[in-house]
Amino acid sequence: MTIQYYAGLDVHKDSILISVFQNNEREPLFEKEVPGDGKRAAEVLLRLQEKGTVIACYESGCTGFTLQRYFLSKGIECLIAATSRIPRRPGDRVKTDKRDARNLAKLLRAGEITAVQSPSIDDEAARDYLRSRDDIKRELKRSRQRLLSFVLRHGYRYSTTSYWTLKHRKWLKELSFNHPLLQETFKVYYYHIEELEDKLILMDDKIQAIAQSDRYQKSINALRCFRGIDYLTALSLVCETGDYHRFPNAESFMSYLGLVPGEHSSGDKRMQGGITKTGNTHLRRLLIEASWHYRHKGPAGKRLTARRKGQPQEYIAYADKALRRLQKKFSKIVYRGKLKQVAATAVARELAGFVWGMMTENIE
Repeated sequence: MTIQYYAGLDVHKDSILISVFQNNEREPLFEKEVPGDGKRAAEVLLRLQEKGTVIACYESGCTGFTLQRYFLSKGIECLIAATSRIPRRPGDRVKTDKRDARNLAKLLRAGEITAVQSPSIDDEAARDYLRSRDDIKRELKRSRQRLLSFVLRHGYRYSTTSYWTLKHRKWLKELSFNHPLLQETFKVYYYHIEELEDKLILMDDKIQAIAQSDRYQKSINALRCFRGIDYLTALSLVCETGDYHRFPNAESFMSYLGLVPGEHSSGDKRMQGGITKTGNTHLRRLLIEASWHYRHKGPAGKRLTARRKGQPQEYIAYADKALRRLQKKFSKIVYRGKLKQVAATAVARELAGFVWGMMTENIE
């Protein structure tokens, strides 16, 4: 009989607690705490691998994919468990590192682990760059709010609500304060905003260059055939999702994005609520933003037509099919008296299905 070892790892920045079960034994073979760099953990698992087959598992978290890649380079099979999919007992009120490691090993042995797909190093680097752009975008929004609050606090009120236009910027530059420190404070706020805006422009140029590289060009150009999807959203969809073929159908991809309705049904009663909001928050937000482009009816405009230039006719026909269907769906939901936000979410769900079809070439 082949000896099978199941290793559950509770991973922290400075330490890793290993709990190893052998075959179907009820109690762990051994448990050990080692440094968090993974080298000692790999040595322990490699010694076990001399006697049988080893498979390890740890929860997804702040340590990322580095430990898994290190184990794989040493020939140790390792999975990363999706934290949100790990079963929890409602009555279990005790949480320790040892119990977490044991629980992971037992679930791994039972085949109850939902593994996170590990991105390639290139995809992870592009994904982190895209997320850093989001951080700068949020910082820009906060900086603008700080400046507007500062100006209002000192008695200056802009006549209209169209902020950050050329006219508004000219008005800001003409402001003068009766104290030199206040004037200096205004300059600090204003020039920090300009610095962030310049940085975003440079990052957008870099994102376009990444999207047009040989690795991503075909997928990005296909996704840009859809209305509301350009370089930023397309590259995020490719890098964040990875292999679209791991989803058996469009519905599973919608569920991965948390765009399907939540449900609490029992007996004869069926209750559905808002979307689950599980899975990839970043992609869900981008698709909802893209869905607002379908609120107005009409054919593909000049910019969309230019993006489609040189693409296969079957891709363009599929994107046009999505355009007509999603415009109709948005109008229909609003006509029924629903909020536009509800319509945008529903359209984003179907747009996710069309994206899955394009990426898996199910475009009938």
